[in-house]
Amino acid sequence: MALILSVPILTIVSSVFEPTGDNWQHLKDTVLSEYIGNSLLLICGVGSCALLIGVSTAWLTAMCRFPGKNLFVWLLLLPMAMPAYIVAYTYTGMFDFAGPVQTAIRDWTGWGYRDYYFPQIRSMSGAIAMLSLVLYPYVYLLARSTFLEQSVGVMEVSRTLDCGPWTVFYRVALPLARPAIAAGLSLVLMETLADYGTVSYFGLGVFTTGIFRTWFGLGDYTAASKMAAVLLLFVFALIILERVSRNKAQYHNSSGKLTRFSEYRLQGFKAWGAFATCSIPLFLGFLLPAAQLFLWALETWSDMVDERFLELIRNSFLLGFGAAVISVLLALFLGYGKRILPGKTTIVSIRTASIGYAVPGTVIAVGVIIPFAWLDGRIDSFMQSSIGISSGLILSGTIVAVMFAYVVRFLAVSLQAVESGLGKIKPSMEVAARSLGCRPLETLFKIHIPLMKSSTLTALMIVFVDVMKELPATMILRPFDFNTLAVRAFELASDERLADSSTAALTIIFVGLAPVIYLSKIISQSRLEQGNI
Repeated sequence: MALILSVPILTIVSSVFEPTGDNWQHLKDTVLSEYIGNSLLLICGVGSCALLIGVSTAWLTAMCRFPGKNLFVWLLLLPMAMPAYIVAYTYTGMFDFAGPVQTAIRDWTGWGYRDYYFPQIRSMSGAIAMLSLVLYPYVYLLARSTFLEQSVGVMEVSRTLDCGPWTVFYRVALPLARPAIAAGLSLVLMETLADYGTVSYFGLGVFTTGIFRTWFGLGDYTAASKMAAVLLLFVFALIILERVSRNKAQYHNSSGKLTRFSEYRLQGFKAWGAFATCSIPLFLGFLLPAAQLFLWALETWSDMVDERFLELIRNSFLLGFGAAVISVLLALFLGYGKRILPGKTTIVSIRTASIGYAVPGTVIAVGVIIPFAWLDGRIDSFMQSSIGISSGLILSGTIVAVMFAYVVRFLAVSLQAVESGLGKIKPSMEVAARSLGCRPLETLFKIHIPLMKSSTLTALMIVFVDVMKELPATMILRPFDFNTLAVRAFELASDERLADSSTAALTIIFVGLAPVIYLSKIISQSRLEQGNI
């Protein structure tokens, strides 16, 4: 199973050893350095902004009390439901030269073109802002959970040593939370490298846009796969960096005391400052773009909601539900296999099979289309020589390739949820079932799956939403005349039909809200349980 799911990555890695052509040499001499520089600048900018927003809001909502704090605990997760490319074209429609904001400025002041300065949305800084606003919840979520789990005894001792709130945060809480913050930051950076919609819409030259241009513009799959291999090096470097950072930050609580921490009560200017710190990313990352999309949808829904739109919903739900079911079934197989056969071979195989989540969808798509096209060619040759009938593109030209790419990309998400659910089941229950004559497969379906319904549902829900939002892999691998909501929204936005794309975008956001709300509910219950210990 691990070998099959590793085919896309192995394909990309093997492309490094293929002979280089004129196109690859031309790319190296002209644009490769630009792609590397822009990609580094992008991850540095997004990483810094997401770190600042995520850690500050996590500390305020975990350790301080101020007006609206209980609402911000879960509201700050809402930007996770907003795809970055949707935020990008929404802000472009509002703040571009022809948008309502600049138009109002010119009407009020009488200024003309170049008579005033306004920040350029379609720029590197604009892309950094868009990605930071929707990716900071990764850091916020892990950092806040870690702040809540830290030993209260350590915090109280630091107070007896005359440490103020800032000193406690900087010298005690932050070092203890470093591993979790590093993990959240690595997710942010990998999602940044994987983004295609935002950077493409803003016209930035990075690896994901370069792979598309090489594949569709030059028609050179070898050069595209080599560029994907360079991007893969970036991803592996981030994984290694995160592991090294985590291993060097082995901080442990010296006390198991989990009594409720006496929060810092903020008053006056400090309370309003904390309120503003939490309000700004929520407003800019979710409320403002969602409100603009809703206004656009009110104007255009009657023209956009037709049979074609219903077909887009059907296609999106079909791919999302199918990929979610397959991913969860494979995750159950792999997770339970690791439980009953915890050997090195099993562990290495499962880690190999789940590495796809760290790989951008563009890279996986290139790694899928090459071997699938080769296999289609072999099957077609065999069919023609045997019975004189052409089989066509039964793999690379159908949703089989799309579904396979989704499973490779999101298997790790479902596997993590399944392993979490399996870990809560006592081994004694499994032993009892086996002693009553149940085989391993019977034990899984009769004992384990009924006991881990919530974990299985969580895995299904998260994979479904991730597939609904996935853009680059779908654009490369989709069959002819087969669209999804994500692709349609991006196509309309690329044609500057921003208002027309709002209905599809709102549908994606509405579906994405389900796991976010469910996740916030789990966090609230965890906080309540901790306070009652």
